Amino acid sequence: MIEVYKTYDDGLRQINDFEEGCWIALTNPTATELLQVSDRYQVDINDLRAPLDEEERSRIEVEDAYTLILVDIPTLEERNKNNRYVTIPLAILLTKGAIITICLEETPILKSFMDGRVRDFFTFKKTRFILQILYKNASAYLQYLRVIDRKSEEVEKKLHASTKNRELIELLELEKSLVYFTTSLRANEVVLEKLLKTENIKQYPEDTDLLEDVIIENKQAIEMANIYSGILSGTMDAFASVISNNLNIVMKFLATVTIVLSIPTMISSFFGMNFVNIPGMEAKYGFYIVTAGAFVLTALVAYILAKKDLF
Repeated sequence: MIEVYKTYDDGLRQINDFEEGCWIALTNPTATELLQVSDRYQVDINDLRAPLDEEERSRIEVEDAYTLILVDIPTLEERNKNNRYVTIPLAILLTKGAIITICLEETPILKSFMDGRVRDFFTFKKTRFILQILYKNASAYLQYLRVIDRKSEEVEKKLHASTKNRELIELLELEKSLVYFTTSLRANEVVLEKLLKTENIKQYPEDTDLLEDVIIENKQAIEMANIYSGILSGTMDAFASVISNNLNIVMKFLATVTIVLSIPTMISSFFGMNFVNIPGMEAKYGFYIVTAGAFVLTALVAYILAKKDLF
């Protein structure tokens, strides 16, 4: 899908054709759309296809007619009816006539610009637009990290009484998401450092503060990802032992119950044998006496085991 936007005096509008100073947003584009943009702005088709590969690394490439900025952005992926946090590439191409963004799927980062929810956003102010996208990206990482932290706390509460592996698997998925985030954030940090030194992208004094904010947000996201990853790793080790201990408690309880129930079973088995001279068989209340004795002995054994904290 291809969408074209441009800022006018009355605000941001979606247009039908390429114009000077426009923003071209490509979302999972077709080969025809890529060729159309490539021919119009003299962009290498391989650079346009690069963000369509989920394994593509973050980088900056400077060419004669354009500059390619490739970063990783966070997104949600549904797997087995559960949300999984991953990263996908987002390409920003700075050309002489327009700024081009390419992504595999629709992302809230760019959607906020399309909906006009970003202040001081103008399609013709290309440097600021790039920095605003990078700032939104770093903020999105922080938002997802907070969600992961809250979700991990919910899973921890379930683990306290769990004897199954389901919760541990959920924590493992969260830890894998944090590894993806940390790797992508570090790659984005390298891109930001190169962005400072790239002469093809004009550095305006009014954008200096925004660039500093982008770098600070990205560093904060890296620190948070490292902290949460360390906490999750320790939590998984601790709760693996908790689950094992919970299973031991269940097995101990079942063994104790088995011992207690074996007493009346053993007594009834003795008196159920097909012998002639069974003690008490001539007594009028023999059955009730034996039954009561079995219950008393069972209760006594249960009391002793309970005092030893075996229940």
